[in-house]
Amino acid sequence: MAFRWTPDLTEKDVTDEAAWLNRRQIMAGLGGLAAAGFAGGAHAAEGLEPNSWEEITSYNNYYEFGTGKDDPARYAGDLTIAPWTVKIDGLVDRPGNYTFEDIMSKMTLEERIYRFRCVEAWSMVVPWTGFELADLLGLAGVQSGARYVAFETVLRPEEMPGVSRRVLDWPYVEGLRLDEAMNPLTIMATGIYGRDIPRQNGAPLRLVVPWKYGFKSIKSVVRISVVDSEPPTAWNKSNPSEYGFYSNVNPQVDHPRWSQATEREIGGGLFASRKPTLMFNGYEDEVAGLYEGMDLSRNF
Repeated sequence: MAFRWTPDLTEKDVTDEAAWLNRRQIMAGLGGLAAAGFAGGAHAAEGLEPNSWEEITSYNNYYEFGTGKDDPARYAGDLTIAPWTVKIDGLVDRPGNYTFEDIMSKMTLEERIYRFRCVEAWSMVVPWTGFELADLLGLAGVQSGARYVAFETVLRPEEMPGVSRRVLDWPYVEGLRLDEAMNPLTIMATGIYGRDIPRQNGAPLRLVVPWKYGFKSIKSVVRISVVDSEPPTAWNKSNPSEYGFYSNVNPQVDHPRWSQATEREIGGGLFASRKPTLMFNGYEDEVAGLYEGMDLSRNF
């Protein structure tokens, strides 16, 4: 493990999750873990704490397993995650099928605490383990002319009961602009609290883009394509008036059916007060420059 990007969150902000801390001590003993800070972004110093393992892994969306918040935890156990291969193609120098083990042998793992903001106006804080997407794209070799990166989720109807309902046009697909994909905040996550990422949270490899609504952070990735034009994305194809390509967290741009000005923190209890939503989910200092000159109400 290593830390190459150090903002204002520190180890004191981490909740008492014994398994995670013990693993960090073991890794430190092996000389693989740096001693300083966790990634989190601006406005994070006011007592921010990660949600518990149980909250993170039992309350989430993964529609391939059902539309209920507990459906992924109930039904994702049958998903086969080994062996796992990611096809990387398009405008790259070294296209091919990369095994999960090969990818992991070449990447530098880091631990990062990120806010997670769902488009449904709920939020949590997740301590991820993963590596920068830029490093994986560098492994494949991005060619000139590349402007976007497209992603695809595994599709196994025999293991994913939710795909029998045409909630979306399967397989689930997502995309980023190349500069978004190369931003140091953008990671491919392989773990939570130092443990392997559970199937219901996108095992064995998922995207995490912390300044965007959660549906952009595509799960169980099997294909990454570097392309020259904006790729289709699942929710945008389903309802473009409600789900734009960019999907940046923006309290000033409401969803057509609810306000995005505030959010409900998971773990705060049924009657917990809502808190104000931060621009770019609190990562404005790090990513606002990506959208300089853009009309964010139109490019939502």
